[in-house]
Amino acid sequence: MFESFIGINIWTALFILLNFLLLFFVAKKFLFVPVKNMIDSRQKEIDTMYAEADAAKENALALEMEYKDRLADAQETGETLVKEAMLRGKNREEEILRQANLEADAIREKASADIAREKKKALNDAKDEISSLAMEIAGKVVGATLDADRQKQLVDKFLEELGEQA
Repeated sequence: MFESFIGINIWTALFILLNFLLLFFVAKKFLFVPVKNMIDSRQKEIDTMYAEADAAKENALALEMEYKDRLADAQETGETLVKEAMLRGKNREEEILRQANLEADAIREKASADIAREKKKALNDAKDEISSLAMEIAGKVVGATLDADRQKQLVDKFLEELGEQA
């Protein structure tokens, strides 16, 4: 009985081996191949996703560099615009000062001309008054009335002498 318990029956062993081989080939055809195809397909998807992620990362780095370059260009442009605006402001300031100086010079010249004119007018008025006083004094000193021609000659002579002294 022990032999029958441990004993090997060739037909049973062959039947088991055939069942195992049949089960292996059926499993290979319907299980292993589709599972392997599914795993390969999933691996391709994962590889594609990694490739796309790497490409997106490279694209993002390129965009970042481009944006940094643009930002640097914008800062340079801003600094240039500020410098130009300051230069235009300084030029405008100088132009305003130059214009103000020209206007001040014109006002000074006009004031000097007005002063000279007023001085000349005051001198003429003083001469006229002095000449009329001189005529009155001369009339009293001489005691007689002078005719108009003689009076004019005396006034002109007096004015000439007065002009020479001034």
